[in-house]
Amino acid sequence: MPLSKPAIHLDPGPGCVKQARQWAVASCRGLGREDLVEAAELGISELVGNAVLHARAPIRVRMRGTREHPRIEVLDGSDQPPAPRGRAASDGGQLTTVGRGLGLVAMAATAWGAEIERQGKVVWFEPATTIADEPALEGDIFEADPRTNGDAPIEDGLPVLLRDLPVELYSAYHLHHQELRREVRLLALAHGDTYPIASSISRVFRSFDDQLRRSRGTSALDAALEGEATSKSIDAHLVVPPTLPHTASRMIDMLELADAFCRSERLLSLATSPEQRAFRRWYLGEFVRQGDGEAPIPWTEELLTLNGEEHGE
Repeated sequence: MPLSKPAIHLDPGPGCVKQARQWAVASCRGLGREDLVEAAELGISELVGNAVLHARAPIRVRMRGTREHPRIEVLDGSDQPPAPRGRAASDGGQLTTVGRGLGLVAMAATAWGAEIERQGKVVWFEPATTIADEPALEGDIFEADPRTNGDAPIEDGLPVLLRDLPVELYSAYHLHHQELRREVRLLALAHGDTYPIASSISRVFRSFDDQLRRSRGTSALDAALEGEATSKSIDAHLVVPPTLPHTASRMIDMLELADAFCRSERLLSLATSPEQRAFRRWYLGEFVRQGDGEAPIPWTEELLTLNGEEHGE
């Protein structure tokens, strides 16, 4: 059965560090990884303590990665990078090991880092089987959704019309895409030799996102994501780089590979639902079709059934 579980919210107050440790121990043991328990307890104590002292609620914890390389993540509502040092925090009357800097995380991890996004950040680490004597491991701090881009928006390009784009389905697709993009990037970063396909998927994802960010007319898509759309569906008139249709075609293939990777339970996250797959085939397919000179096809609910029947879902 799928191993992915929703992130758990931590209760406010000093007791949340103890709650997080208990969750980390249970999660590692649930994977049959008793060898990771000590490092998991140490690392999550530091990260949750830092979040309590320096970040904003809500604070959540979850496990991602793979069975072989599980990754513990702490999510909070601040878009500031993790604080390098803090002060000690009490946990139910007992002094914990938090607040001594992210060096403790480095000592307890085989890899660690942070993803900075508009709505907050995710600080993560992969528990090690042994705790190092010195914090020599450097973390990877990555801005997953940059507010600005070094490349200027295109002046001339290919017009693409996304007719009757369903706001709810697009928002769900975007959220899942962000999660999957981050997942494969981290697999490529920490275990590229073990999962070479992750590097290929990550490169295509980044290329598509960069080209879409440079397109004109994306304010309509942003409004849909930010809840500012005034109807359940919108028309998005875009002008995209001429290379984007080819990249969208590669995205379709790579997303199918990523789904197969998820379904095999090699990722501790859920594969795309049939509804999400039907939407993304239409969404990405419109870039491909219109890049070939074909007329736009509006989104309709019937596409959910057609895509499901065509792919046996």
